Amino acid sequence: MVSDALDFKYLLIENYKKMNMSEVELATIFVIDHFINEGNSIITTDLLSLKMSLPVNEIDNVLTNLLTRGFIEYVTKRNKTITTLDPLKRILMKNFQLSISLESNLKDQEVREEKLTSIYKEYEKELKRSLAPIEINKIKEWFDFGYSDKQIIDALKEALSKGKRSLRSVDKILVSWSIRNDIEELGTPVSDSSWNKSMEETIRIAKTPWLKTDDEKAKN
Repeated sequence: MVSDALDFKYLLIENYKKMNMSEVELATIFVIDHFINEGNSIITTDLLSLKMSLPVNEIDNVLTNLLTRGFIEYVTKRNKTITTLDPLKRILMKNFQLSISLESNLKDQEVREEKLTSIYKEYEKELKRSLAPIEINKIKEWFDFGYSDKQIIDALKEALSKGKRSLRSVDKILVSWSIRNDIEELGTPVSDSSWNKSMEETIRIAKTPWLKTDDEKAKN
């Protein structure tokens, strides 16, 4: 439960506005939580009125609204009816997990963009020109396919050392490295599945539209 691992009241204060909860409802929940912690099983309007300055009819309306919205519920355990805030705690936990997930995704996205930007800059420096949109998309494909930023940059340098300046040449080098690594990891001839994967990648390269560059004109 939220109360076991996180501070319930802290999460509630952080999220009540997003949940369209009024300050009156917030205060009522705090009082309900107080009574539950004090060992009271059933939280009634009359009981709440002992700690709250609101008119009884208003407390009753707030309690009904909290029940209708699914923030509290009355359940029967061992033939005994009790009031519980567990539904609200589950909602808060779900919101907390979602916020952590979104924060993590945003961080991952920031890291991705930083690495891609670094690759773009390195390519433009080595090629001594700006990258075309199709080239930027190709680099993104490599990165998302699983090649590291170091591999992508090293493959360009390898191509340039051989006098090749197109991204198609870089792509061929990355694929050849991938095949070589598969063989080294297996320690045996490439398996049928690995071979099929390599063939699919080779076919993908053959079908990829590329920019016409100097080394392609000279037959890549």
